Amino acid sequence: MVVPPATLSGRTGALVLGDADVPAALGVCATDAVGSVLAASRLEQAASGGVRRAGGELWGYAEDDVLLAVCWVGANLVPVVGGLDADVTSRALSAFAELGRARGRRCSSIVGPADAVLGLWSRLRGAWPVEREVRSHQPSMVLDTDPLVTPDARVRRSRPDEYDIVLPACVRMFTEEVGYSPASGPGGPYELRVRRLVEDGRSFVLVDRVGGLRRPRVVFKAEVPAVAGGVAQVQGVWVDPERRGERLSESGMAAVAQATRAEIAPVVSLYVNGYNTRAVRAYEAVGFREVGAYATVLF
Repeated sequence: MVVPPATLSGRTGALVLGDADVPAALGVCATDAVGSVLAASRLEQAASGGVRRAGGELWGYAEDDVLLAVCWVGANLVPVVGGLDADVTSRALSAFAELGRARGRRCSSIVGPADAVLGLWSRLRGAWPVEREVRSHQPSMVLDTDPLVTPDARVRRSRPDEYDIVLPACVRMFTEEVGYSPASGPGGPYELRVRRLVEDGRSFVLVDRVGGLRRPRVVFKAEVPAVAGGVAQVQGVWVDPERRGERLSESGMAAVAQATRAEIAPVVSLYVNGYNTRAVRAYEAVGFREVGAYATVLF
């Protein structure tokens, strides 16, 4: 469904939006369903429960009373400026940067389509604390057909009673990827996020049994935390280091993509660090194709 541009009753420039503006913000996201899925997934939650209950804040940029661009500001700041010409994009990013300077940094990262992320950060640099890392090129890839690789039949959704073996795999993946452990103890935000993904059927694993006691261990995993506008974004793909080289990432991702397209959303997306050429090649082998680029600024 195409949502027409929304009027904002005389408001102009960058401003903090409220619950009544969520439908218009989702209309902005609909102009780039793949690029905006991180923001749109939160906005769909906000549409039913309100912005505050969705866990963040919504910024908008308007010209001549029409909402043109938005930012979701929660644990991550996600700008959405798809489909605008260069001059309007520049004005929107400058306005968001001014609002960001006034309100201060509350997020752990800025993530989304590369042009918007890098343009916003170039305007915020110096006003916000120094970044820990900038990942400037992360190919954005999609699969909207059957996978080209035979799915691994052993890959399935995690069960709630497997949380105690899923969580360590998630922590290991995050630590390898970001450089520090996200764990904060039972009931912590990361732990609750993992538990919720398992309970919601958005966590996929391959569980093997290892050692003399035949203890179960996750050797492949992936999650689907962001779903909106007919797009499901896969994150947290990980293979146990002891099992790398067995092409589990290919057959495992084929299984995740197949199940996701059948039961969650018809388009499966992901983004990957450009320097991780092995992962890029694996996703291409599964059938993913590059449609753009993300970027991430980590604090």
